[in-house]
Amino acid sequence: MRIAVAGGTGWAGRLVVDAVVAAGHEPRVLARSRGVDLTTGRGLEAALDGVSRVIDASNVTTTSRAKSVAFFEAAAGHLLPALESAGVEHHVVLSIVGIDRVGFGYYQGKLRQEERVRESRVPYTVLRTTQFHEFAAQMLARGGPLAVVPRMRCRPVAAREVADTLVRLVLAEPAGHAPELAGPEVREMVAMVRQLQRARGGRRPVLPVSLPGAVGKAMAGGGLLPLGDSARGTCTFDEWVAAG
Repeated sequence: MRIAVAGGTGWAGRLVVDAVVAAGHEPRVLARSRGVDLTTGRGLEAALDGVSRVIDASNVTTTSRAKSVAFFEAAAGHLLPALESAGVEHHVVLSIVGIDRVGFGYYQGKLRQEERVRESRVPYTVLRTTQFHEFAAQMLARGGPLAVVPRMRCRPVAAREVADTLVRLVLAEPAGHAPELAGPEVREMVAMVRQLQRARGGRRPVLPVSLPGAVGKAMAGGGLLPLGDSARGTCTFDEWVAAG
C-alpha cells in the first residue's frame, strides 16, 4: 500500500516514514524538499497519485497564533480537497493533548486543523499525543548562551511509539478521535532538559520560564496532561536518554 506522509522530513515525520517501511508499505513524502508545498498546493496532485492513505505530521515552528492558524488553514485548504479528489480512504492527523484547554498560540492552529479535518468529507482519525521525549532535545538544540525552557508538566512519550501508533491507525478503519496517547510517567520539562544535558556532557545554563497569564498557569499546572483513560507508551524518559 502507498501511504503518504505529510511533513515526512520533520522530527516526527521521519519516524513515521520509517514505521511505514517497517510495516511493509511504500511511503510517499509530502514536503517542500520533495517538491510538495501544502500551503500552496504545489505538487500535491502528482504526489497523491496511487496513494490510498495519508498520515499528516506537518508542522510549523512558531509560537504565534496568527502564523500557526495561517499555516494550518492554508495547508488544510489545499490538502483536504486534494485527498478527496485522489480518493484517499483514510486521513490520520497527529495532534496534541490539551490544546483545547491551554490557549497557547501554536495550539490555536492545531485546533483549526482539527476543525477543518472534521468538516471535510475525507474519512479521518485524529490522534492527540503528549509531548515527545525528543522535545527536550529540541530545547537544547536552540542556539544562545542559555537553554530557555518553559515550566511544563507533561507525560512525555517516545516519538517512535507515536509513529508506530499512527501507522497502526492509518491501516485500520477511520475512528474520528482516537484515544489519546501519553507516556508512562508525569515529568517536569525543565528537569528533563537538565537531565538530558547532563547525559550529553553539556554545560549551558538552563533557564526555566513561566509563560505569562493563564497559558503559563495551565502549562505548569498540568493542562497538557491527558484526562481520563488514554493509551500509554512504555518507554520512559530515563530509558530514552540512556539509549542515546
